[in-house]
Amino acid sequence: MLPVTPEFVEEVIAKERPDSILLGFGGQTALNCGVQLAKKGILEKYGVKVLGTPVQTIEDTEDRELFRQSMIKADISIPRSKSAKTMQEAVAVGKEIGYPVIIRLAYALGGKGSGVAHNEKELKDIVSRALGQSMISQVLIEEYLGHWKEIEYEVVRDYADNCLTVCNMENVDPMGVHTGDSIVIAPSQTLSNREYHILRSASIKAIRRLGVVGECNIQWALDNKSEDIRAIEVNARLSRSSALASKATGYPLAYIATKLSIGYLLPELVNKVTGVTTACFEPALDYVVVKYPRWDLQKFRNVDRHIGPQMKSVGEVMGIGRCLEEALQKAVRMLDIGKLGLVCNAEEDEPESLEEIKDVLANPTDQRLFKIVKALKQGVSIEEIYRLSGVDPFFTHKIKNVIDMQNKLDTISQQDSDFLDTIREAKRIGFSDMQIAICRGTDEFTIRKLRKEANIVPAIKQIDTLAAEWPAKTNYLYLTYGGDEDDITFSSVSTKVIVLGAGVFRIGSSVEFDWCGVNTIWALKKNGIEEAIMINYNPETVSTDYDMSDKLYFEELTLERILDICDKEQPSGVIVSMGGQIPNNLALKLSEAGVNLLGTSGESIDQAEDRTKFSALLDKLGIPQPEWRDLSTTRDIKKFASNVGYPVLIRPSYVLSGSAMRVAYTEAELGDYLKLAAKVSREHPAVISKFIENAKEVEVDGVYDGEDNIIGAIIEHVENAGVHSGDATMGIPTLTLDSDVLRTVRDYTHKIVEALKIRGPYNIQYLVKDGVTYVIECNLRASRSMPYVSKTRGVNMIELATLAILGKKFKDIGFTDLPEISHVGVKVPQFSFMRLSGADPVLGVEMLSTGEVACLGENFTDALSKALQSASFKMPPEGGSVLITVGGKELKKQVVPIGRALRKMGFKIYATHHTAEALRDAGVNNISVLRKVREVGQKPNIVDYLQEGKIDLVINIPMPNHMVAFSEVLKDEYTIRRLAIEFNIPVVTNLQLASALTKMLEQREGNKFDIRSLNEYMDSLPRKFW
Repeated sequence: MLPVTPEFVEEVIAKERPDSILLGFGGQTALNCGVQLAKKGILEKYGVKVLGTPVQTIEDTEDRELFRQSMIKADISIPRSKSAKTMQEAVAVGKEIGYPVIIRLAYALGGKGSGVAHNEKELKDIVSRALGQSMISQVLIEEYLGHWKEIEYEVVRDYADNCLTVCNMENVDPMGVHTGDSIVIAPSQTLSNREYHILRSASIKAIRRLGVVGECNIQWALDNKSEDIRAIEVNARLSRSSALASKATGYPLAYIATKLSIGYLLPELVNKVTGVTTACFEPALDYVVVKYPRWDLQKFRNVDRHIGPQMKSVGEVMGIGRCLEEALQKAVRMLDIGKLGLVCNAEEDEPESLEEIKDVLANPTDQRLFKIVKALKQGVSIEEIYRLSGVDPFFTHKIKNVIDMQNKLDTISQQDSDFLDTIREAKRIGFSDMQIAICRGTDEFTIRKLRKEANIVPAIKQIDTLAAEWPAKTNYLYLTYGGDEDDITFSSVSTKVIVLGAGVFRIGSSVEFDWCGVNTIWALKKNGIEEAIMINYNPETVSTDYDMSDKLYFEELTLERILDICDKEQPSGVIVSMGGQIPNNLALKLSEAGVNLLGTSGESIDQAEDRTKFSALLDKLGIPQPEWRDLSTTRDIKKFASNVGYPVLIRPSYVLSGSAMRVAYTEAELGDYLKLAAKVSREHPAVISKFIENAKEVEVDGVYDGEDNIIGAIIEHVENAGVHSGDATMGIPTLTLDSDVLRTVRDYTHKIVEALKIRGPYNIQYLVKDGVTYVIECNLRASRSMPYVSKTRGVNMIELATLAILGKKFKDIGFTDLPEISHVGVKVPQFSFMRLSGADPVLGVEMLSTGEVACLGENFTDALSKALQSASFKMPPEGGSVLITVGGKELKKQVVPIGRALRKMGFKIYATHHTAEALRDAGVNNISVLRKVREVGQKPNIVDYLQEGKIDLVINIPMPNHMVAFSEVLKDEYTIRRLAIEFNIPVVTNLQLASALTKMLEQREGNKFDIRSLNEYMDSLPRKFW
């Protein structure tokens, strides 16, 4: 568990002495690291051979200028373009090509730093940021191909030059929107047979010219009016598109690419799905797949919601159906954003001017698809929608089919002779029971009962790679109303368990929950369960690999669909506690529908998730919590806030990652936040509580079997309370908590798990201030930190939780407590502020991080340093420069020790006037004052120093938001943070983290990193459970 950087990877190579290395399986980070290892001569020094695609080919695909030259040599058309390494060169190229132009980076992931410039000013803005983000300080400036189609091909090639295309995919959005932010359809829907084969032949020609060995993705622009094509880029590695293509076709791209890399040829490899045919074939699909991106832009202050060449989505879903309408509506529901499908959504009839709708069609945001629905409902023609958006009329016609069905469902009488046929057709094009119920003015269970009585039920179909052209015994399944009979027969084994997966990756739910789901499947099989079934729909996950479980249902995690599968499978039980918030939210409804939930009951989950019920339980147990009320009127709420004193915290129930959780410092803020909380958690009440400032936050991950309570770890946050646990830097074991606090935490934890009758995993969060320990939250499910705890402690907490869920006792396996550890584990969040134009990097009670890393070390400093570097935090060099800006007198006093320590280490300190004054008054000398952002034209100015790369680290501790009298200061602080992000300068906005970072920098001289594998750390433990 180390940073994937040349420095650390060299240490591992020196220790392990591998014969060879694979570069294409760890995304852009691994690819960039591999190229640097080769360029620095490290691979040659240790005699390490690169398997698969050669390093020169990787450079030819990643370096924009080399790629351009390679395509020209292959006689493949590319957009008019030139590379630039300076601003002067970029401006000259922009003039030569003519505006608009698109700017792309070399060696960048997800279109990082890219943008469209319509004039020289915009070009300068984009290029100035992009050059700082590029690994080789290079940008490519190319003609902008607006309204051209974007098409992708996944291609595999072996050493003998056998080459085939596994999948072709069509982006619904035209060129100009990053493919990661576009709705993608497989197979392509609007290409003619001729266009398909022109692009297929060109893809193979390009890959052969480049010399890729293994798997790659190639992106094309197509002008369907002229059949003119342009090669845009090649990713010579496994990518998001590879994962999508693999799940869409059933063709195991990663497995095949690995085999090809070590020398196998395509005709030698067997198709793992059929078990008979070879891998040297192109899959056939008798269904359609829709990939839909998931954005979480609403969480960020000041963010620009427009989408373009720089990817902003944080996850994606894949809907499978027998027609496009069905697959698209399923995909929309899978996003878990409160949408029931394309239509019948709460906000679709809210008034909105045609001008606003057309603006979004022409200048796309994450809401464009739903604006197309609104446009059609307001009478905008399909031709006009195409003119504004570039979305092919074929797709708009499909959306109109859904709107027409909604209108028919609204008006048809149940006595009409074609009523049941209409219901059947609505289901065929993807309408859920809830959508039909809304149209009919009833509830979803009434519709469910009606259609089942009429035998309108979904069929289960297989994904077999060959469109049923060859016999296949595949366990990769989906449900559709576009079929008459099931492709499989159902086993009558005595133990059959369904595990609900985590669904879409979003802020708050990522690969951590997938790790929990997969480990649950493995633990079920290990403990005698005859058939372990997974339901999930995320193409990026391991749990949706068909060979991970006995059956995979690539399906929605909705009440309707889970009940459909339970009707077919008749499982002995369903596990809802391993997939995060989506399955947890369904627990009570599934239980009420007669589904046997294994582990903690639906009633107990509801008692923990419902803020009012949980707060009442704590009062009953005599466990302290921040003063709270469940108040129904705004007047009562404001009176409570006035009595306890601001700030107060508004907490909705049944939400993930602190959605709509806010700290209100004033009555005006309180009114705004209450409206937001009501919108996010419509079915459940919000609770208001006193927000305790300057408290330490602690959390517990554990498992309970009804008798023994195993606390996996008591985790201490570096940042004080007020930063969401998913955004906090945290350490195991605790650093500063005394024995009395630890004893109290253990005591309260045991009381709560007993009272809630937990059987399985849990997570409880605490505040500690002035000797008092408060409980603030309890989740009766696997937590985001469970993999981190498991790997740090050498104990698979999910396997233990699965044993408890199955009714087994920990004492029967001789494992009832955990040994102490001698090493330290630190978890650090990963943010994506650079991609989110305008987003403010200040952290709060709603989670903003899009990922996380964790590293182990001999001590806290060792582990923290590794973890920060793993999260791409650029360490300031010795003797570098630090800008310190702090809002408010009290915070200025607290930053003095940090400034003093940095100065003592030899850093050059820059500060704004009042911060510099505070540092000097405390005896910290040689502080250089920089003019504030708003002091335009006065030198030396902060903006100039940031843009010119004269600052290596920014410590910007913001003034609390409620200090509205200082709005100019708040605006200045935001500008500094945003500029630092855009020019790739690390920013720290939290005082406790700044202090920890400073202590780490103090100890880095002479410190050698501990280079050990996870296995070695585990082997050093007195005992482990893995």
